[in-house]
Amino acid sequence: MKKVISTERKPIKLWLTDLEDGALAQAKNLANLPFAFKHIPIMPDSHQGYGMPIGSILATKGVVVPNAVGVDIGCGMCAMRTSLEDVSKEALKKTLSIARQLIPLGFNCHDEAQDEKWMPEGYENLEIVAQAYEKGTRQVGTLGGGNHFIELQKGSDGYIWIMIHSGSRALGYTVAKHYNKLAIALNERYHSVVTKKMELAFLPLSTQEAKDYIKEMDYCIEYALANRKLMMTRMAEALEAVVGTFECDEIINKSHNFAAWENHFGEEVLVHRKGATRAYKDELGMIPGSQGTNSYIVKGLGNPDSFMSCSHGAGRKLGRKQAQRELNLAHEIELLNKKGVIHAIRHASDLDEATGAYKDIDIVMENQKDLAEVFVELSPLAVLKG
Repeated sequence: MKKVISTERKPIKLWLTDLEDGALAQAKNLANLPFAFKHIPIMPDSHQGYGMPIGSILATKGVVVPNAVGVDIGCGMCAMRTSLEDVSKEALKKTLSIARQLIPLGFNCHDEAQDEKWMPEGYENLEIVAQAYEKGTRQVGTLGGGNHFIELQKGSDGYIWIMIHSGSRALGYTVAKHYNKLAIALNERYHSVVTKKMELAFLPLSTQEAKDYIKEMDYCIEYALANRKLMMTRMAEALEAVVGTFECDEIINKSHNFAAWENHFGEEVLVHRKGATRAYKDELGMIPGSQGTNSYIVKGLGNPDSFMSCSHGAGRKLGRKQAQRELNLAHEIELLNKKGVIHAIRHASDLDEATGAYKDIDIVMENQKDLAEVFVELSPLAVLKG
């Protein structure tokens, strides 16, 4: 931990020294919520988000806050180790070419519904999920855009790994927007101290709206995992079509946009993680760097001060439009080419996902040595972006 701010209703505990003003203001809003529990941890990759900083944790008593989970419910990462020890650059290029045919990227989705075995059960009793279900059958196994990626990596353990970052697509977005809108209306009706401008509208757990949101959120978390699992299957098929048969370990999965009941400091609380990874003692997780930098498989240290959490990545240092304006395209491409990474930077519009748009992953990892320890270091080989 780098700093504690004690000027608000609850302390703010920071694992970084360079938190932007907008994110700090949001952290103070969290710390002054009447239902916030104990303190507000801010992870080393943190930056401003909607209502709540990306890379922060909010534990609550008696309420759920949809915007503290975010619009991409269940967004997270999967990583899988293969038995392969090497893949040539030519094989990597062929693999990506096949993968593009199997996995829709960006706003694209499958032309037809995928096998329903990939869809979590129980959608019929969930009003908003049911409305978006048909589209969900065509979006399962699709990457999306933004900072979502599929990456082939070489591990410090000598093996080739596949890592995927994606979420619940339109399904989670639809659920999040619906219940945040209900929360805003409810808070305005009862003149809550949580104003609309704070973007932290809450649902009391005693209400039917809160019960419904939690059920639908849980479904979206399962859907997001199914989405990543199908992409992982297709990515392994693409690689196998090029290099031949290989073995795969079990998938490591970690969501970083969710709320869950947990016991901390002797009390049952609802822990909202928005862009933060759970890191219980010896629990495996993933912390990816930016495009072209190393990623990490980590073991949690179970630090109670972070509600047993760690960062979910490197974290942005430049906004998307800012990166497109300020970064030099030729320079960013040269950085990646020097490392021999097959990358996705082609045009100025891609600079929002360039290395220079993100914080230094080495500093991020150093700042959270008390939250997680490195288990395997992963060097990037090839990346697919939306």
